[in-house]
Amino acid sequence: MSSPVFVITYDVGTTGVKTCIYEISDKITQIESSYAGYNLYIFDNGGAEQDPDEWWEAICKTTKQALNKTSLNKDDIKAVSFCSQMQCLVLSDNKARPVRRAMSYMDNRARQLFGRGPSIIKLLTWIRLTGIAPTSTKDPLWKYKWVERYEGEVFSRVYKWLDAKDYLAARLTGVFAMTEGSAHATALFDTHLRGWSKKLCKIAGVKREHLPEIIKSYDKVGGITPRAAEEIGLAAGTPVYGGGGDAELVGIGAGAVEQGSTHIYIGTSGWVSTVTKKQVVDISASIGSIVGCQPGLYNYFAEMETAGKSLEWVKDHLALDEIDIYLEKKDVTEDPESVYLSLFDYLCEVIRKVPAGSNGVVFTPWLHGNRCPFEDSGARGIFFNIGLETGKTALIRSVVEGIAFHCRYMLEAQKRKIETSEIIIACGGGALSPVVCQILADIIGHKVITRPEPQNVGALGAAVLIAKAIGKISSIEGAKDLLPEHRLFVPNPEHKAVYDRNFSVFKSLYKNNKKSFALLNTVNEK
Repeated sequence: MSSPVFVITYDVGTTGVKTCIYEISDKITQIESSYAGYNLYIFDNGGAEQDPDEWWEAICKTTKQALNKTSLNKDDIKAVSFCSQMQCLVLSDNKARPVRRAMSYMDNRARQLFGRGPSIIKLLTWIRLTGIAPTSTKDPLWKYKWVERYEGEVFSRVYKWLDAKDYLAARLTGVFAMTEGSAHATALFDTHLRGWSKKLCKIAGVKREHLPEIIKSYDKVGGITPRAAEEIGLAAGTPVYGGGGDAELVGIGAGAVEQGSTHIYIGTSGWVSTVTKKQVVDISASIGSIVGCQPGLYNYFAEMETAGKSLEWVKDHLALDEIDIYLEKKDVTEDPESVYLSLFDYLCEVIRKVPAGSNGVVFTPWLHGNRCPFEDSGARGIFFNIGLETGKTALIRSVVEGIAFHCRYMLEAQKRKIETSEIIIACGGGALSPVVCQILADIIGHKVITRPEPQNVGALGAAVLIAKAIGKISSIEGAKDLLPEHRLFVPNPEHKAVYDRNFSVFKSLYKNNKKSFALLNTVNEK
């Protein structure tokens, strides 16, 4: 057995950070964790913001809490890294302080200046140089241009444009850098030259001096500064590694590390991602290949805005009374994860009793618009085909089925361009529930596997990167040897007919309601 190394990884999500302490030896084992939430500020004009100072306060708080739960001290932690939400726009001054709140990946204000978007010639140039095209008004490039247009005084104070994890790394080390995956998400990263594209910066009107140094996910950013060390409770000089976005690291932590491996993530947002050797793009379905952490490999990536967020909506608005009664009967701490697990216990109890197909009720999980396989920020959730006999439990099950239907929608869109894997890895908080995993397997028609603590696979993926950086494994493909065993779910053929029927209805709902969505949900101007 190799000597153990203790590391910390920060899973920086949309609504909170989970700080995980891992022991890396012959396996990677989580030995402790701590969670803290922060705000997501939503505005009527399509804005969605977060406060980087709140991120910082949360990681400082949870680092100390997690360490205090163990027998370790700050000198035992040999490295830190990140898995984080992607496509944030964090504009920083030269002291690693934000000049404004971060614009979330959900922010849609740039539609005010988007018009019809880039011309065909420009889009072809983008695809040729980067393999993607900035066709969504939620892309960080257009957020950057929105600040330039509408917040000139703020824009004049910008030193660097960063993503969420890159900002936190700069706050820890004083070094401004961006990993390749986040750089690629800006649509300014030339995948052939592996660097910033001067041509695209000129086309987009981006100041080259705002763009930081590009590093690999397992490269060292720097050491923790004395000031940051005092605030966060770790030793000065502790190495900080670049880490990656959730779209990159969730697959690695779940074991999808080989060409052709497909995983489905059900967290706050959701996606279907398949590892490829070539960059593939499908503009019509808003699917592109993003740069992965592994040299020469990409992630063919299809995203939905609200997956687990739809389940949170169920908790807050549809089942709150029953859940409160259920939790009173359970010994649940104030830890949000304990409440989340108990919520899933409750969901398992009630939706198991409802027949497959939710008695004909179909739900669309587009509570904050959608990206793939159609881009429409005005799309919204629908409960379709409710009758007098429809009960609340059928509605709750239809939400879970609706999330799975949309995963199938994205998976089928991927299959038009590439070959996906026969066995699909499910991960994220949604994969905590065996009932959800079984519904997913039944609806997509694939065997599904999931690993213990699937909600932590992003943080685990960041630990894999540290293992690579410090020489515990020679390549990221070696992650499979460090991961725990999985559980298998096989599709139930008895449910195929009803799910195929409901899925055909699901796909028709957007087309039939597109004009009504536009009429009801036009975003106000600035």
